[in-house]
Amino acid sequence: MWPSPFLNYTHSSFRSSRELWTILLGRSALREPAQIEAELDRHWERLHQGLSYYKPPSSASATKVKENKDVAPPLKEFGLRISKLLGLDEQQSVQILQCYLQEDYRGTRNSLKVVLQDERQSQALLLKIVDYYYEERMCLLRCVLLLLTYFQDERHPYRAEYSNCVNKLEKDLVSNYQSQFENLFKAEAPTWETHGNLMTERQVSRWFLQCLREQSLLLEIIFLYYAYFEMSPADLLIFTKMFKEQGFGLRQTNRHLVDKSMDALVDRIGYLSSLILVEGMDIDFLQKCALEDCTEQHQFYNASDISKEMDQLLVTFGDIPHHGPVLLAWVLLRHTLRPDETSPVIRRIGGTSLQLGVFKYISTMLKGLGSSGNNCTASTAKMCIYGLLSFVITSFEEESLQADGVATNCSHLIDAACEVLSAPSLAELFWEMPNMGLGMILDSAVGMFPHKIGPLLQLLTALLSNKSTVKKVYTFLDKMSFYTQVYKHKPNDIISKDDETLWKRQTPKLLYPLGLGQTNLWMPQGVLGQVVIAGDQGYVVRWDYSYSSWTLFTCEIEMLLHVVSTADVIAHCVRVKPILDLVHKIISTDWTVSDCLLPLTSRIYMLLQRLTSVINPPVDVIASCVNCLIVLAARMPGKVWSSLHHTGFLPFASSPLTNMAQSVSAEGMKAGNYGNLLVQIEQPRGEYAVTIAFLRLITTLVKGQLGSTQNKGLIPCVLLVLKEMLPTYHKWRYNTYGVRERIGCLILELVHAILNLSPEGEDQGSTPTLQSLCIYSLANTEAGQAVVNIMGVGVDTIDMVLAAQPSGGGSEGPGQILIQTVKLAFSVTNNVIRLKPPSDVVSPLEQALTQHGGHGNNLIAVLAKYIYHKHDPALPRLAVQLLKRLATEFLLGEWSCLQVVLDLIDSKQQGKYWCPPLLHRAALAFLLALWQDRRDSAISVLRTKERFWENLTTPLFGTLTPPSDTTEPCVLETCAFVMKIIGLEIYYVVSGSLEQSLKDALQKFSTGRRYEYWSQYVKSLVCRVAETEEEGICSFSETQMLISAWRMLLILSTNYVRHSEPTHNFSVAGLIVPMSVPCLRLGSMMATLLLILLKQWKRYFIDTTPDILSPLSLILESVLQADQQLDRTKAKIFSALISVLQIQGLNGERHTSLISQLPQLLLSVCETVKDEALALIDSTRHMSQMGDVLEDDESMETDTPRSLQKDQRDGVCVLALHLAKELCRADEDGEHWVLVMRKVPVLPSVLSAVELSLRLKHNLFFTEAALHLLLTLARTPQGAAAVAGAGVIQTICLPLLSVYEVSSNGTSQGFSRKSQDSPCWPGVYRLCMSLMESLLKTLRYNFVNEALDFVGVHQERILQCLNAVRTVQSLACLDEADHTVGFLLQLSSFCKEWQFHLPKLLRDVQVNLCYLCQTCTYLLHSKKMLHHYLQVKNGEALPPGPLPRSHRPPQTPSKEAAGGGEREEAEQKALLAVQCSLLKILSKTLATLQHFTPDCCQILLDQAVLYSFFTTPAFDPDVAPSFGTLLATINVALSMLGEMEKKKEPASFRITCVRLFRSLLMFTMENCFYVLISQAVRSLKDPSILPRDKQRLKQELSSELSTLLSSLSRHFRRGSPSSPAILPSSQTKPPTPGSKGSHEGQEPFIQLVQAFARLVQR
Repeated sequence: MWPSPFLNYTHSSFRSSRELWTILLGRSALREPAQIEAELDRHWERLHQGLSYYKPPSSASATKVKENKDVAPPLKEFGLRISKLLGLDEQQSVQILQCYLQEDYRGTRNSLKVVLQDERQSQALLLKIVDYYYEERMCLLRCVLLLLTYFQDERHPYRAEYSNCVNKLEKDLVSNYQSQFENLFKAEAPTWETHGNLMTERQVSRWFLQCLREQSLLLEIIFLYYAYFEMSPADLLIFTKMFKEQGFGLRQTNRHLVDKSMDALVDRIGYLSSLILVEGMDIDFLQKCALEDCTEQHQFYNASDISKEMDQLLVTFGDIPHHGPVLLAWVLLRHTLRPDETSPVIRRIGGTSLQLGVFKYISTMLKGLGSSGNNCTASTAKMCIYGLLSFVITSFEEESLQADGVATNCSHLIDAACEVLSAPSLAELFWEMPNMGLGMILDSAVGMFPHKIGPLLQLLTALLSNKSTVKKVYTFLDKMSFYTQVYKHKPNDIISKDDETLWKRQTPKLLYPLGLGQTNLWMPQGVLGQVVIAGDQGYVVRWDYSYSSWTLFTCEIEMLLHVVSTADVIAHCVRVKPILDLVHKIISTDWTVSDCLLPLTSRIYMLLQRLTSVINPPVDVIASCVNCLIVLAARMPGKVWSSLHHTGFLPFASSPLTNMAQSVSAEGMKAGNYGNLLVQIEQPRGEYAVTIAFLRLITTLVKGQLGSTQNKGLIPCVLLVLKEMLPTYHKWRYNTYGVRERIGCLILELVHAILNLSPEGEDQGSTPTLQSLCIYSLANTEAGQAVVNIMGVGVDTIDMVLAAQPSGGGSEGPGQILIQTVKLAFSVTNNVIRLKPPSDVVSPLEQALTQHGGHGNNLIAVLAKYIYHKHDPALPRLAVQLLKRLATEFLLGEWSCLQVVLDLIDSKQQGKYWCPPLLHRAALAFLLALWQDRRDSAISVLRTKERFWENLTTPLFGTLTPPSDTTEPCVLETCAFVMKIIGLEIYYVVSGSLEQSLKDALQKFSTGRRYEYWSQYVKSLVCRVAETEEEGICSFSETQMLISAWRMLLILSTNYVRHSEPTHNFSVAGLIVPMSVPCLRLGSMMATLLLILLKQWKRYFIDTTPDILSPLSLILESVLQADQQLDRTKAKIFSALISVLQIQGLNGERHTSLISQLPQLLLSVCETVKDEALALIDSTRHMSQMGDVLEDDESMETDTPRSLQKDQRDGVCVLALHLAKELCRADEDGEHWVLVMRKVPVLPSVLSAVELSLRLKHNLFFTEAALHLLLTLARTPQGAAAVAGAGVIQTICLPLLSVYEVSSNGTSQGFSRKSQDSPCWPGVYRLCMSLMESLLKTLRYNFVNEALDFVGVHQERILQCLNAVRTVQSLACLDEADHTVGFLLQLSSFCKEWQFHLPKLLRDVQVNLCYLCQTCTYLLHSKKMLHHYLQVKNGEALPPGPLPRSHRPPQTPSKEAAGGGEREEAEQKALLAVQCSLLKILSKTLATLQHFTPDCCQILLDQAVLYSFFTTPAFDPDVAPSFGTLLATINVALSMLGEMEKKKEPASFRITCVRLFRSLLMFTMENCFYVLISQAVRSLKDPSILPRDKQRLKQELSSELSTLLSSLSRHFRRGSPSSPAILPSSQTKPPTPGSKGSHEGQEPFIQLVQAFARLVQR
């Protein structure tokens, strides 16, 4: 057997080059800059080595492979075969194999074993790995090319990381790659003798193709490198010699292997070789040196020896075109640096470059580089050539650039300039300096305009790159000042000087022989003309005449219309085509200029009509016309269509279209001038410019959403495409590679646009629409088969085309066009199947898609393999979408398996034949498998099938034989399958989306009382199992399956059938009998069901089953007595009991059954709690001694406890504690639990476990549950005494220090911002604080010493908690402050004891309570500030609005507004909750301060708490609390009371909560007044305060209290609840209705305030 991890491959140890390239491109999951930098740091050495990273085979490496035990032997053997075939290091061969298996292998582990054992399959795998290895080498070089492309691009997200890596690679990178290029160039071709039998001629050719690709990519890297870094003269000499030796790629060592398909790669090698040498001469810097007159700074200035050697070397050049740019650049360099040393050798080199046609070569080179490959390389090449051409034109006269006086070089120069300027950045650079460099070519072209109209327009068209350049070109042509004409003889109306250098026109003249009323140019009398050229050949005259070229262009088009049927048409077409190309480029770039060009664009329709009707139509001019119409149609399709369909260019119908048959047969349809041109001109020539433009035009018109009438006019055009082009275009003759793929893509784009048209609004009847015609043709004619053939290309072919592209291909390469074509084919097919009208007959398209061919030619398999496509994620998605639709559409054919299954379960078919129960069961088992595996395509068809749900649920409405009788087990399974299917459907589908038939079946199930029937039947099944357990249980698995299915259905259907009445007591019988394993299994299932139903049907169970506790008690007793470990069942029963007790408690009901069951329940539960607590102690001690975390399940110790106890939220121990708490709460008098706890030592064991848990900070859930139990006990005198007597203070006080951290600087960093509901150790601390408060409140003086011990131990935490409210306003922090102040309130009743034991702490607490009062008042006063603190300072937003449920329909604006309202309401509720917490804290704080402030007898003896001045409350701790703090507190409370009166409470806010809020406010004011008066009297009696300050205090108090009393009087006249104060005087009797007594007269504290105010005013 092979080792389980038979691939010794991990991403951390080795990453393939392709994977690295994907990461660097940013297409992987690793996209953070730090991750990119880490990858580059890890692999930069591989990038630096380049192809030399791959080593040749060696015996040492082979030995290491054989000794490697981590690799399976078959893989070792296969790796050695790879090494032999590739000539690659053995270890690297195994790595390549592992990477291939990881990334590209499409089989399974088991299939790999078969492949490796079969010779034929293993050879095929070898060849695939060869391709993978070749791609790995290319990806390695592409990584370096990518770095050089973007390492200086500020817009790239990884520029910094790329730049750092390039800095590390810079050293020796070029020398390494140069040597690798030489090795590739000189490498001997492999043979079968050296590389094995698989190295056939085809593989040798494949090897050589890879060799050329690598040479090209290496040169590309070197070229980009020298675009950024300077080349030394010595390196230039080395490169020149090397390129000369290999003939710039033409003299390959293995040139006998070059075939036609490799010509493009060989040319590319030559282009890049030439560019490297030109870039190495640094012409840009040379030009800068020449302009600044500092040529000595150029690196070649002092390299005279190398320059002479270069002269001797370059003088031998001239036999191949690649030499041209190198020779031209060298002449320029030598002429600039040493103009006085220009020797005949240099002039000879320059002449050679011109004779080689250097400018024509440059144009060809730039076109070749731009057609494919790296766009950065093409743009860099244009920048390099731009500098060369600019400096050449600046340095030499234009005439000197003509070879042997032939002017053709000038046209080639313009072509080259246009190719250079096609780069947008260079076009903008040109307009910055239009009079320098290439601008001189523009001036030359202007000088010959309009005699030679082409050169100028060609240049200006290339210069159009954006809207700003459009304006410049338009203005340039609109204001021309010279008009150049050529004359064979001197005209008679001309006066000239004796030397014939200046002519003057004697009479005005029309420049175009056009009719009256037509646009024309008029040259006036007296215009002067400069004779540029004169001689026997004629005269070239440049007239000083201003005119608009746009008018001239209109005249040129008019002239072409006049001479269209004459022999002059060809010459005029040559003049008009540049005009049309310029117009097309202008309106494509800036549509706003189109109105100015209307005289030209309006004449295109007539031009198209005339030109297409001649015998030999000029196809290039026609294509230019159609291209202009494409741009116009995108903006105004209706206008273009109305003008175009009268020209006869488009196909048309000679008779009205009435039906589909007539339309498809093309009866009465004519091909139009375009159709004739296609057949007679383009197909024989193999050039398809008009066809490409025609397809784009029709697609644009279709996308323009023309009306139904216009769309009908397009039917002949589309029919021509579907009948004559789509089925046969792949058979046409083509002169240019890639045109066939482009035409196929355009055809499918047209079809795709038609299929995506919005439906026509009018009823078309039998008349076919454009869309219906397209659908019918694709579904039923050869057009559909052509689309299928395109999809059948396959993923492997696409990979081959992509691999053949140089440098991985650009965005418009053949591979990308092929991918786009296949994607369109998928989308078109998918839409045809979707939109096709329903039919009983399978269409030819559907037959072609679903046919099953032999020998692996299955189309479905070909389509499925598109999931392996890696370059475009949309292609696999479209393939899967089509396969899914095919599976759906053809799932329910007449003979499909699903239809047979539907027939088997059809209740109406039962009258025709009898379906055996086993067969019926098998059919339903098959359907259940579909639902369980989520076979959505099949399910979506089945669930909408008529009567499916009715037939499916039929078994559930029957009556089964009683379980006591013999029952067919398969019948139980049948019903179980049906229940599970219904349950899964309810679970996965949103309630509103359930099929109506299923809803009807569920309603019928409820009204037919089938829930009661099945509950009783399941109960009888359980009883039957219990009765027959000793005899041996028959059909137990079927019984268990039915009970499980019934449980699932009952739980899930409760969401839809709330009014049903299931019976609960079916779960009892199986659990009270002696415990057998089957019964226990059933009992656990029933316990789960009972627990869920209790939570969903709370009120129903309590009302209809008052004695529910009795059977639950029996169940619990039986489970506890069982020998087996039944923790899960115990937990479920405990949860059920807790639920019942909580429901009864909420309803205020205690049934007699509880009283009778309470003693036994308490005893059972307390026994459980004791045992579980002791077990938890042992487990915790053991784990702490081992030093491992409690969750470690892999301990190898043998002396561990038999079953380690774990702390779990739903564990038995935690739930038993909660149940004990509920039982103690139910035993209000304590008569039962006191007896039980005397009998069972539960408190000592629980407290011991709590102490250990607190010390180790373990067992959070147990600790919380235990404290809740203790807190419940502490609320009664007996319980508090028991808890205190058990040593709770020793258990909690010191160990509690372990659960929190106190910051050294007194900040609140340790306070949680989490929800106070989530279990956490701060929550345990709060519970302990509550427990101390409750014990002190209940036991009073008997617990004072323990309380003082607690407050002394935890004084730092207490003081920090009081300060933390200022900085943390989370509910958890406020909750802790509330508990803390509550505890201090109880402790403040014992001031003397506190003062005696902890005087300093007492003073600190008093001060902090005053500051806390100030903080709470400030926050309550400023709601906006509180809202800001909640959202920003705490780092947490208020609770968001309700999230939309899945499958919810899109919300309308009104719904969105409603959602905003819900969010606002939620925020208000959250704010109100925080305010309520703050108010509770404030009220308790003031009540505590009331205890601290002295009474009248002690006023003269005790110290004051407040400072005697009036300031508003603030957050700043430097601002001390004062009387102003108390007055502000009263004002805030009074203001909030007023708001509560005015504002309507939210519907969701309980009235009791509002009442509590009001009572808290009254309680706050009452205590605040008491403290204020007490402290004021204390200050007024203080002899240390100056009389003047006392008088000011009286004035301030008198003024403030008068205002407050007025506000209080107004409030109480409106009505207000009494305070729940602890003052006995406040508990007065409410007034009788109609009584006149004022409210303030009934509030004693108001009377006290009034009396004090009168006293102060004296």
